[in-house]
Amino acid sequence: MRLSVLVRGACRGFPPPAPVIRSRSRSRSSWSRSWCFGSRLAGGLPDSDSSIGATPPCIRGSSSTGGGGSFGGVRRSMEEEERPVEATLRGIIQKSREEVASLQQCRPALTPVLAIVQAGEDDRFLALNKEMAGEVGLNVLQISLPADCTEDEVTDEVLKLNEDPKVHGLVLHLPTALLSGRVLNSISPEKDVQGVTDVNLGKLVRGDLEDSFAPPIARVVMELLEQHGLLAEGKTALILGNSGALEVALQCLIQRRGMLVLTSGWKVASLQKQVQQTDVVVLTSEGPLEFLPGWLRPGAVVIDCGSAHFSERSDGPVTHGGATPRVGSVDSLAAALRMQNVVRSACRWLRQQRYRPWRLRSLTLQPLSPVPSDIEISRSQSPKAIELLAREVGLLPDEIEAHGKTKAKVRLSLLDRLKEQPDGKYVLVAGITPTPLGEGKSTVTVGLAQALTAHLKLNSFACLRQPSQGPTFGVKGGAAGGGYAQVIPMEEFNLHLTGDIHAITAANNLVAAAIDARVLHEATQSDKALYGRLVPTVNGLRKFSPIQTARLRKLGIDKTEPGALTPEEIRSFVRLDIDPSGITWQRVVDTNDRFLRKITIGQASTEKGQARQAQFDIAVASEVMAILALTDGLRDMKERFSRMVVGSSRTGRPVTAQDLGVSGALAILMKDAIKPTLMQTLEGTPVFVHAGPFANIAHGNSSVLADKLALKLVGEEGFVVTEAGFGADIGMEKFFNIKCRTSGLRPNVVVLVATVRALKMHGGGPKVSAGAPLPQEYVDENLQLVADGCSNLRKQIEIAQLFGVPVVVAVNVFRTDTEAEIDLVCRIARDSGASDAVACYHWSRGGRGCVELARAVRKAAQQPNHFRFLYDLQMPIVEKIRTIAQKVYGADDVEVSQEAQAKIDNYNEQGFGNLPICMAKTHLSLSHLPDWKGVPTGFLLPIRDVRASIGAGFIYPLVGTMSTMPGLPTRPCFYDMDLDPDTEQIAGLF
Repeated sequence: MRLSVLVRGACRGFPPPAPVIRSRSRSRSSWSRSWCFGSRLAGGLPDSDSSIGATPPCIRGSSSTGGGGSFGGVRRSMEEEERPVEATLRGIIQKSREEVASLQQCRPALTPVLAIVQAGEDDRFLALNKEMAGEVGLNVLQISLPADCTEDEVTDEVLKLNEDPKVHGLVLHLPTALLSGRVLNSISPEKDVQGVTDVNLGKLVRGDLEDSFAPPIARVVMELLEQHGLLAEGKTALILGNSGALEVALQCLIQRRGMLVLTSGWKVASLQKQVQQTDVVVLTSEGPLEFLPGWLRPGAVVIDCGSAHFSERSDGPVTHGGATPRVGSVDSLAAALRMQNVVRSACRWLRQQRYRPWRLRSLTLQPLSPVPSDIEISRSQSPKAIELLAREVGLLPDEIEAHGKTKAKVRLSLLDRLKEQPDGKYVLVAGITPTPLGEGKSTVTVGLAQALTAHLKLNSFACLRQPSQGPTFGVKGGAAGGGYAQVIPMEEFNLHLTGDIHAITAANNLVAAAIDARVLHEATQSDKALYGRLVPTVNGLRKFSPIQTARLRKLGIDKTEPGALTPEEIRSFVRLDIDPSGITWQRVVDTNDRFLRKITIGQASTEKGQARQAQFDIAVASEVMAILALTDGLRDMKERFSRMVVGSSRTGRPVTAQDLGVSGALAILMKDAIKPTLMQTLEGTPVFVHAGPFANIAHGNSSVLADKLALKLVGEEGFVVTEAGFGADIGMEKFFNIKCRTSGLRPNVVVLVATVRALKMHGGGPKVSAGAPLPQEYVDENLQLVADGCSNLRKQIEIAQLFGVPVVVAVNVFRTDTEAEIDLVCRIARDSGASDAVACYHWSRGGRGCVELARAVRKAAQQPNHFRFLYDLQMPIVEKIRTIAQKVYGADDVEVSQEAQAKIDNYNEQGFGNLPICMAKTHLSLSHLPDWKGVPTGFLLPIRDVRASIGAGFIYPLVGTMSTMPGLPTRPCFYDMDLDPDTEQIAGLF
C-alpha cells in the first residue's frame, strides 16, 4: 500500500514540530526522538478556513444528468457538508476523552502514547497528530530516522517500541520503498493502530472487529458513506487503486454492509466501463490516467482517499456544488480515529494487566503396570510448549523468558500487575521423620497438584525446590517426583535447570575470593598505597564508587571528595582489619565431596604467608541460596547481600559484603536466578521450581517469590502446593518460623506425608540403607511394627498443631503395603487429631490416584485457621533454641558448648539477637542421633556451634556432628548413569 501517498496528502500546510528532546547522531544523518505531551494545544482543531491541500478523503458527486465535468448531483452547501463530519469528529474526540479519563481512574499514572516513526524532515503528519492527541489527552513520541535509513534500521526501532510498555500505538510515516511486508509486520499487532499488519487484516477479514484495528482512512470512508446514505444493500462500490491494507480493509467493511464490491487497478482496459456500472467509486491511490467525471453514472459519487486523483482541467480543481470543498475536518476525522485506536489499544493493554481465568488443557496419562522407570515415564509424555502453558495460566508474553521449549523464567513484574488479586489457598506438604530413601513428599506435592487441576478442575500450582547435584549423583537421586507424578522433562529438572545453583556458586565464591584478597592486600600495603588503588584516578578524575560512598556513611564520614579525607579517615576506610580466625564465610561447590570439609588455603608463595584453614560447604548451604529463597525482590535481595556478615575484625566488629565492596556484583550474578522457573507436570499442570536449600543444614523451602507468584496466578479459589524438606520437625518448623515471618503468608493446610515402611522403621524395624535390598520386615505385613511406629506420626501431627493449622495425612502407598496396614495408619492419624487421612496412589496412577487427597485438602482449607508462631523474636537466642528443642524435638534441654555460647554472646553484642533460629540437625531422627528412631525422650540437645546468616535473616545452631558438606557413599548413583553419544539421551537417572 502506498501509505506515504496517503499521509503526505494529509500533512500539507502544517506547522513544524516541537523541539527535539533526545537525538542519536550518525555520520550521514541522524535519529531523533521527541515527546509531545497530551495537554490541549492552543487553537484546538484546525480552523475551518485553514488552507490545506487536497487531503484524504473528500466526497464528490456526479451530475444528475451525468454530463460533462459538472458535479451537480450532490448539491449541498459547504455548511451542510461540514456539519455531520464536524459532529462525528466531536463525538469521537469526546468519547476518546471519556475513555482516557476512565483509564486514568483505574491507573492514574497511565497516559496512552502514540509513537510515530518517520524518515526525513517532513513533520506535517506529526503536527496534525500532535494536535489531535492534545485534544484527546494522549502523548505523542516522535522517532525521526535519516531520510536514507534502511529497513533494518526501521525494524530495530519498531522492535524497541514493541517492547516499550508505555507505548500503546505505533505508526510508520515512511517512503513507500520502506513499507515492505517485513517492516509492516514487525509492528506488534496490539500496537498497530494503522491496521496494516497481516494479523490485523486477517482478523478484519474474519470479522473479528473487536480484537483488531481497521485503517483510520478506511473508517473515514465508511463514515462518509454512512452520512450520505450510500451504504445500502444491492449497491455497487468500486475500489480503484493499489492492492494493499487500505484496499483490503475497505472491501471487507463495505461488503459487510451488503454491498457488491469490485476492485480494479488503473491500467485495466475496462476501467471506464466498470466506473459507469458502480454507485460508489473509492480512489485509494493516484493513477497514470485521467479520471473523467463524465464516466460516472447519474447519482454516483466518488470518495477520494488521496491527492490529485481527478484530472486537473483548465477550469481549475474539481468542485463540489460549484465551490472548492473544505476538507480540514475530514482530515482531522482520520487523525481522531487514529487516536481512538490508540486509546482502545491502551484499554486492551489495561485489561490484559488484570487477572486472567485459566484455560488449561491437561495432558492425558496412560499408566502402565508394572510402572516403568521415572525417566521412561517422563520421555513417554510430550510436554506442552512452555509459551502455551504460560498463556493457559494467565501469564503475558512479556512476563516469561523461555529457556528452550519446556522451561521459562517468570519475571517479577507479575506481582505488580496482579497486586490487587486475592491470593489462593496455601498448602504445605511436610512429612514424618524419613528413611534415608525419602518418603515421597515431592511425589505427593506433584500428585496433589495434578489431582486438583487435571481432575477436580481447580487451579493449582506446585512449588518445588531445585535439586542439588550432590544428592542427584550421590544417594538420593533426583527430586522431580516419581512414577506418574513427576515434573517433566525430569532430566532438565535434575541437571542444571536454568543455572541458578551455578549462579549461587559463582556469587558465593566471589565473596570468598574478595575476603582473602582483602586480607592479603591489607597485610602487604600501606594506607596510602591501599587508598591509591581503592580510589584510583581515571582519566584525570578521582571519585568514590557508590558502594564506597555507602561505606563512608557507615563510618560516619560525610565527605564526597577523595582528597578531603584525613589520614585517620583514610585508615578507617581502607582497613577492614579482618581477623583470619574470625572468617565465617566458606567456599561452596555443588558436589558431595567429603575431602573439602577441612582444607588449607593460601599455601603458594605468591600469597605471602597468608595461609589459613578453611572448608567447603555444599552450594545449597550457602547464605546466597538462603537469601534467594527468602527475598521478595531485586532491591530486597541486593540489600540482603550488603548485610551478609563474612567475619569479624580484630576488634570484634562484623565485616559485611558491602564493606568488601562486592554486594553490587552479587546482585549482577543473581539478577536472573531471582526469577522462578516455570515447568509442568506429566499431566500438563504448572510448576514453579525455585531455590533449593537443604532442610537439615538450611531452612529447606522453595522460594517466597515462587509461592507469591503462584498464589496470584491461581486466583482466590485456587491452590498453591509448596513443599518443606524432610520431616515436619525440620522443614515445616522452619517454614513457619522463618519463611512465614519473612513472606507474611499464612498456610491454610498442612499435608503430612507418611509411608508404611518409614513407620515400620520407627516401630523398631531393621536399618534401611540406600542401594541395599529392603529387609523382609518391610515387605511382609506387620501391623505391630506399624502401630508402634505411628508414635512418630502422632508427634509430627502434634508439631503441626503447635502452629494452629489443620493437618491432612497422606499415606504414600508402596506396592508392598497391605490394605490392613494402610487402614491402620489412617485410623491412628485421625485419632491423633488429623482432619483426615487418605491413601494416595499417585505414583502408579498419576493425579487420579490422588483425587481423594485433593478433596480432603479442599475441605480442610475451609476450616478455621488459628496460625501462630512458636516463639517470640524478642526472646534470647538460647531460649529460642530451647523452645524448639523441647516443644518440637522433645528434648529435656539444650547443652550449649563454650564455643557456641561465645558466638551467641558476640551476636547479641552485634545486635543480631532478635533473629529467628534455623537449626542444622540430622533429618533422620527427632533427636541429634540419626539412629534414634520413633519419638526419643530424655535427651539433651547438644549445640556445638552457632553461625549467623545476617543477610538471610537467621541464626543457625549446629546440632551434634552435623556437617554442611555431604560425602559420597560406596556406590553413588552415578554408577548407573550414562549418555548415548548418538541420541544424546541420558540413561540411569532413575
